[in-house]
Amino acid sequence: MNTEQSTGLPLEGIRVIEFTHMVMGPTCGMILADLGAEVIKIEPPGGDKTRQLPGLGIGFFRSFNRNKKSVVLDIQTPEGLATAKELIGQSDVLLENFRPGLMDKLGLGAEALKAQFPRLIYVSHKGFLPGPYEDRLALDEVVQNMAGLTYMTGPQGRPLRAGTSVNDIMGGMFGAIGVLAALRERDRTGQGQEIQSALFENCCLLASQHMQQFQMTGEVPPPFPSRVSAWSVYDTFEVAHGEQLFIGAVSDKQFTTLCEVLNRPDLASDPALATNAQRVAVRPDLLARLAESTIGFEIEELCARLKAAGLPYAKVVRPDQLVQDEHLLASGGLVPMQTDDGDSTQVVLLPLLMGGRRPGVRRPLPRVGEHTEEVLATLKR
Repeated sequence: MNTEQSTGLPLEGIRVIEFTHMVMGPTCGMILADLGAEVIKIEPPGGDKTRQLPGLGIGFFRSFNRNKKSVVLDIQTPEGLATAKELIGQSDVLLENFRPGLMDKLGLGAEALKAQFPRLIYVSHKGFLPGPYEDRLALDEVVQNMAGLTYMTGPQGRPLRAGTSVNDIMGGMFGAIGVLAALRERDRTGQGQEIQSALFENCCLLASQHMQQFQMTGEVPPPFPSRVSAWSVYDTFEVAHGEQLFIGAVSDKQFTTLCEVLNRPDLASDPALATNAQRVAVRPDLLARLAESTIGFEIEELCARLKAAGLPYAKVVRPDQLVQDEHLLASGGLVPMQTDDGDSTQVVLLPLLMGGRRPGVRRPLPRVGEHTEEVLATLKR
């Protein structure tokens, strides 16, 4: 039973118990928490090791664990395991992303709990759905290589992983989508169900357009840097002081407009460049000629011209620069959150506007075990 004060959010009254770490499972829990569920994160003694990751992992915990409660339980002990089962009995949803077989070994697998708690929605975040690969350990980078993403991203012969945990984050999203559908189905049937969301299958969906491209053409899709572009102008250009700007012109009209912006009437009037197909045929030469013009522009001046002309463009931005992004701030997508050490940080909200409001931060990032006493007090002893 959820004892939270009313928020008016869509998942108010839903209790989620979360046995997760790293990114995939916590992302699922964060989405449900942002949408109003009471999410209880079960941490081992000493806390989730994700809290202490260095380097590129340093931001994981703060990014994906907001709006949750922290309860410390040692589920490797009989007492901790018994308490966990009591909490599960009071919950609507269970989330886990432990290594294959661990929850079953503890007696907390989906099948073991189904008989006791038939209304429970059980979400496993896995490397692979059932099949030949299911017992393999997976990481985001593992499945990016297995599903063609590193091949498509890097230059020929130099596979390159995406610059963020795309499959972990999307895998958590699909887990949350499954929960929303299962809650709706439970309203009709009174029964919970097991949901599995997996990294490999997630990445195959990301690669699906290229798989379809192969089936339609019979040709192996080239890596993105070697792609045969559908448009003549769809690339990154250098401007003054070595800064970079992506510019797209995906129609004949947009090409003519771009020529006007860059003061290149010679290109606009050239009959050999009249159609997109003609321009694609000479694309390398055309891009080089356009680059002769872009290099003379200050980036802000060219951005203003492109914006006024209604052409698609984008500065090449680093993640640190987003902390000051005017649109992200003005749209309410970047807000302060009190951290577990009492400090404050800026966090990115879900990319949703619901009824005119953004689901936001409702509570500070939990300290290790901060809510243990509060939550365990709800158990009937």
